[in-house]
Formats: sequence, structure tokens, C-alpha cells
Amino acid sequence: MRFPLLASFILLSLSACGDDRREERLRAAGPNPSLAALMKVADADAGARKFGVCAGCHKASKGAPDFGGPNLYGIMGRQMGQNSSRFGYSTALVEKAGRWDAATLDAWIANPRKVVPGTNMQFMGVGDPLDRADIIAFLERQSD
Repeated sequence: MRFPLLASFILLSLSACGDDRREERLRAAGPNPSLAALMKVADADAGARKFGVCAGCHKASKGAPDFGGPNLYGIMGRQMGQNSSRFGYSTALVEKAGRWDAATLDAWIANPRKVVPGTNMQFMGVGDPLDRADIIAFLERQSD
């Protein structure tokens, strides 16, 4: 009986450590914040932790191999579907016009299949706009 109580306490304590000033940052972004407002308060370190939902398939470090998805190091500003010469992108993504910028990544992280119908990416998306902004800030930092 004591173990579940102790485990619950530990989990609650750890979740408090990961707050990353969330409420403070949301207040600073203002009511109904735009992506630009969220990017001003985005935290790349928090994004590195939140990137964990992506890390099962993607890496974001220089020279890392592709796994279930391409390495995302240096993705910002790159043509969609062309960041890795080793990865087999879907035809839909290769043929999609555009470059990876904050707005495109925000939409992609929210719902990849809505941005590129026919993509092979099997990811339900990240619903929270601040979480997406943090992940984007992390990806912006991951480049030369």
C-alpha cells in the first residue's frame, strides 16, 4: 500500500519540476496568443524535453542517423522532404512545395496529415500551442 502512495508523490514532484514557468510564459504571450507571441516566450530547453514525443523516430543532433524518421538537425529553412539524403520520404512530402519555418512546423507538429495529405508519418500531433512553440525553439537551436 505504501508504494503506490510513494510513487504518486514522486511523480507529482517530478511533474512540478518540469513546469518550465509555463503559466508565466502564457501570461506574457497574452490572451489567445499568435504563434509569433508564443515564439517570443518559447523555451528551447523545455522544447528539448518535449521533443521526447518525437525522439522515438527522430534525432536532432549533428551527424545522428535516421531512424523511423529523418534526423531533424538543421531542418529550419530547408526544403520539405529533403533534409536527409538517406531517408526515404513519402512522395507526398517530397512533392510538397515549401520550406520548414516556424509556421509550417507549427502546423506539421499539430497535425502532419493535414499539412501533407498522404504523408507516411504516423503521429497524432501535439495539441498544445506552447508545447509546439517550445519544440520549434529547440529545432531552431539545432543547427550550425
